[in-house]
Amino acid sequence: MRSLPIRARSVPRSFGRRLRPRALLILQTAFAAVAAWYLASWLLPTDSPAFASIATVISLSASYGRRRRQAAELIAGVVVGLAVGDLIVSFIGTGPLQIGLMIMLAMGAALLLGGGELLVSEAAISALLLASIDPGTSGFSPDRILEALIGGAVALTVGTLFFPPDPGVLASRAAQAVFGRLGWTLEQVAEALSAGDPERAEHALAAARDIDGPLALLHEELITAREVTRFSPPRARARTVIGRHARTEPQIDFAVRNTRVLARNALRYTRSRLPAPDGLPEAIEELSQAIWALAAQHEEPERGDEVRALAVGAANRATELFEREPDLALTEILGQVRSIAADLVRASDRVAAAPEPAGERPTEELLGGSGLAGGAPLASQAA
Repeated sequence: MRSLPIRARSVPRSFGRRLRPRALLILQTAFAAVAAWYLASWLLPTDSPAFASIATVISLSASYGRRRRQAAELIAGVVVGLAVGDLIVSFIGTGPLQIGLMIMLAMGAALLLGGGELLVSEAAISALLLASIDPGTSGFSPDRILEALIGGAVALTVGTLFFPPDPGVLASRAAQAVFGRLGWTLEQVAEALSAGDPERAEHALAAARDIDGPLALLHEELITAREVTRFSPPRARARTVIGRHARTEPQIDFAVRNTRVLARNALRYTRSRLPAPDGLPEAIEELSQAIWALAAQHEEPERGDEVRALAVGAANRATELFEREPDLALTEILGQVRSIAADLVRASDRVAAAPEPAGERPTEELLGGSGLAGGAPLASQAA
């Protein structure tokens, strides 16, 4: 008997990898759609409450933190779509051309009302379904709106109480994406300076700018995670992990901004100079290692000493380099190294600490040692 080719045998495994992360969401959506159907059938005088299930599916497909707003847009879209659909059906009946006109008018009305993407699309879907599910409908009926309300309520209930996402995983996954990008970017800056390679420095600068996306996602996921722990008692235990990420988020933001400035200064340096002096790539490499240690510290708070040792070590290297080669262009890079080191030390201190103090210790006190001439760039400097 012939064995299947390697590619054919790998197809089921590939499907499994794609399906596994979404399996719970699929089951959750199916369960909620069925529950909404039965609940609407019990509460309303209808045998086919399709709009209840549709509302549930759309609400659950939204990101968790936006479901309340999207549920409101969904209801508004149903109202607009049904109103337009009823008018069209009442005056000119149903058919392909009428359906096209319904969709145009429903979406246009939703846009005029200032609706978002969901409201506009749901208005079109509601008008279309009104004609296709029950072409004999005439006159406005509140049942469809009530169905949508029931569907949205079921979606929120199922998502919040019965199958809520793990907020700790949401926050940690988003934070690790930021740490991963930030650490890799610093490694690229170190390699670019070591080789005097402006092309690699350009890639590092582009990577530094691209961290804004994961950083914005981290902020959104923290909001979502806090919402989950607030409304879902089974997930309340994740508050400790979420609190660590929330306390360190501002300092991680500063570190990202300062890394962007560092990458830009490194690009300028590599374009006009020989490879960087010994010790500078090593200092930036230490910063990247401090990033990895900080990422681990959120799960293992006892690793704070490792973060501090690496960050302070990088700052001390920068100070020694300045004292040896007080060059203006090099000073800009060294100042950013110290600023990032201070950001990481402050973030590490806040992993297991109380909320942010009213005032922060100066960078020189935080890192120890003498400062750079003219002062290092501010830790909150934007790029």
